[in-house]
Amino acid sequence: MKPLTDPFNRRLSYLRLSVTDLCNYRCNYCLPNGYQGKAKPDELSLAEISTLVRVFAASGTRKIRLTGGEPTLRRDLADIIAVCKAQPQIESVALTTNAFKLAKLFPTYRAAGLDKLNISIDSFDPDTFFEITGKREGANILRALDGLLEDGFYPIKINTLLLRRHAERTVPDALRFVRSRPVTLRFIELMQTRDNFGFFNQQHLSAAAIEAELIEQGWQLLPAQAHAGPAREYRHRDFAGGIGFIAPYSKDFCRSCNRLRVTAQGKMHLCLFGGVAYDLRPYLQQGDDAALQQHLHQLMAEKPEHHFLHEKKVGLIRDLSMIGG
Repeated sequence: MKPLTDPFNRRLSYLRLSVTDLCNYRCNYCLPNGYQGKAKPDELSLAEISTLVRVFAASGTRKIRLTGGEPTLRRDLADIIAVCKAQPQIESVALTTNAFKLAKLFPTYRAAGLDKLNISIDSFDPDTFFEITGKREGANILRALDGLLEDGFYPIKINTLLLRRHAERTVPDALRFVRSRPVTLRFIELMQTRDNFGFFNQQHLSAAAIEAELIEQGWQLLPAQAHAGPAREYRHRDFAGGIGFIAPYSKDFCRSCNRLRVTAQGKMHLCLFGGVAYDLRPYLQQGDDAALQQHLHQLMAEKPEHHFLHEKKVGLIRDLSMIGG
């Protein structure tokens, strides 16, 4: 069967799979009061994930990113990575994490086949990091990250949320950080959800001016890699690392969308901010590869051309821990 393709001739080769809603941080833009309760008992099992990954791989998926909540809170995450990596069609298995206990957990993930790592670091200042996340972990995360680089693991990206209140310090700190480290730091614009309307109105900052300033300073836009996400990434000859921008409010952000998202409960979102979640679980419970593959192809006809964030329509997304952004 041909690869999953939507009505706008976009090939959907990138799956973002949330493995848990649970998160141990209290980020002021997502879960300011922390995660309420315990992990939901209906998270996808390893067997269900195996079926899901097998069918998506056979349907043209070439990159899988494991997200949350905080995915490292699943004790079987290494097994999930191994299941993804076992599919020969999958070219890249990536993980997005807040890096809690990264130094302890990473060797197991790497041994399971992890190819790429994204670490959320919203500030390099310890006090600001605590203000944003509710955790005093900033220094520990930076030590762990430098340890990975010393061990020769270089496919690391840092995700830094742009917040108006902190941008004046965050941007120069980020440039200093990548000057000597071969990692890419991506500034991500704050996105509106159902729970953060007031915070969004106070703290949203467009990345356009920062991006334009870097271009004036000699930063060069890189061509997008196959199966990459929506970031525009830049390099400069005087820096070991790079800077990127994920700007969902920018013009034509959705033009090259190649992503599908599945929640920890097996519901597929054709768009992060769409208004419908399609339940894949009956197929996963039955282990019916053929029926699931046919169902996926039928659903592609429903994928929208673009989101409606400019109209303040956020769909089903209460907060980003639901689906990992």
